[in-house]
Amino acid sequence: MADNRLNPEALSARLQQLAQAAAIHQWDLGASCSTDTSVQVDRGEAKQMKGAQRSAITVRVWNDKGLVGITSTSDLSDAGLERALGGAHAASAFGNSEETPAFSPLATAPLVSLDQPLREPQPILTLLESLKEAERQLLDRHGAIGTVPYNGLAQRSSERLYLNSDGARRHQLLTTASIYLYARAEEAGRKPRSSGAVRMAYGTGDLDIAGCIDEAAERTIAHLDYAPIETGSYTCVFSPEAFLDLIGAFSSLFNARSVLDGVSLSQRDSLGQSMAVPFLSIRDNGLHPGNIGASLFDGEGTPTAPLELVEGGILRNFLHSEATARTFGVHPTGHAGMGAKVAVGPDWFEIGPTPGSGGGQQGLDRFSHGGPLVVIDSLSALHAGVKASQGSFSLPFDGWLVAGGVSRSIEAATVAGDIRKLLQAIVGFEGEAKVTPDGLCPYVWVEGLSITGEA
Repeated sequence: MADNRLNPEALSARLQQLAQAAAIHQWDLGASCSTDTSVQVDRGEAKQMKGAQRSAITVRVWNDKGLVGITSTSDLSDAGLERALGGAHAASAFGNSEETPAFSPLATAPLVSLDQPLREPQPILTLLESLKEAERQLLDRHGAIGTVPYNGLAQRSSERLYLNSDGARRHQLLTTASIYLYARAEEAGRKPRSSGAVRMAYGTGDLDIAGCIDEAAERTIAHLDYAPIETGSYTCVFSPEAFLDLIGAFSSLFNARSVLDGVSLSQRDSLGQSMAVPFLSIRDNGLHPGNIGASLFDGEGTPTAPLELVEGGILRNFLHSEATARTFGVHPTGHAGMGAKVAVGPDWFEIGPTPGSGGGQQGLDRFSHGGPLVVIDSLSALHAGVKASQGSFSLPFDGWLVAGGVSRSIEAATVAGDIRKLLQAIVGFEGEAKVTPDGLCPYVWVEGLSITGEA
């Protein structure tokens, strides 16, 4: 990777010369390039071994009327860049006058410094042997674990770039690695049960493979002794992963682009209003040390920064691009993509109690009598079972029923509700916040959710 790195200064100078020759006064470029290696195995044999080099380069041009044209290329030669600039300029004649992104006013602001060590990639055969050994250890954990049907070990070397004609020069190099193990267990006369785990790091040598094996085995084995659950209303305890998945599915609540497009439950005047229990806080913090693969800047060059979304149950901020921030009269927040109509999305959530609020401990104390609880370990079918613009969800889940101090896996069930009511029905938080690939969150207790058991 080192010999093929992009040179922001040289590339910017070439683009400026080519743009001036074509009488183009305003332009920007975003690039993302990566080299990926991954392996999968099946009962001790290689199932798939892949290597790929990918590049996505986008060029935008503003014409004299302020309309934007956009094109993509993979050719960074002078001829390729000249064609890209010319194509984007021609496309600008058909630009949408109602969607006119501009340069982010923060595209030249200083970036923070993150500790993101670069690791050398390992040979693909080394990855294969490591994954074979991980699969073997997981299969040996319990006689009922017969296969690990979903697994993978991958590494990536990548770089991102943002340049514009006002002098912005953003560049980031990054290496990441990941492993996932999803086991399948089956006992005579019983339905198959499955569960898994994932780990991420800056390099394959840093991966907690042993921890991934332990978690996948423990979760899978814990689901072997299952029983049906009666349909009814239950107090539920969401695992950190499950609650983060649910909040992520309803992230349009915090998305200024969704608000302006009329597909969010929030309105322009929702800021400052209560949307959750008074001890809940949600922050988007892509710079958290636990966020492996954190981006230093967004698709418009705006620096990534922590943003309080919900504080003390009050909606404080929306996620913004340059265009939405301009409409709201605020600064961009570093959550934009790149395009003629710029998309907005979250980075990495931190969810937990508002400092000084007690975290709902009084609410948790009400359940010390050991009444029935449903522990929701993981949610499924999030794309099909969530209606984000309406607030409703109906999602299959894996979990346990805890009654009389005894925990037993639930055979099959669905949890349903409305996200607005759920946020007002949070009882409290339990345990230390856990770092996951999607964010930081403790266990979350929610009262009065509808659980439908298998008929």
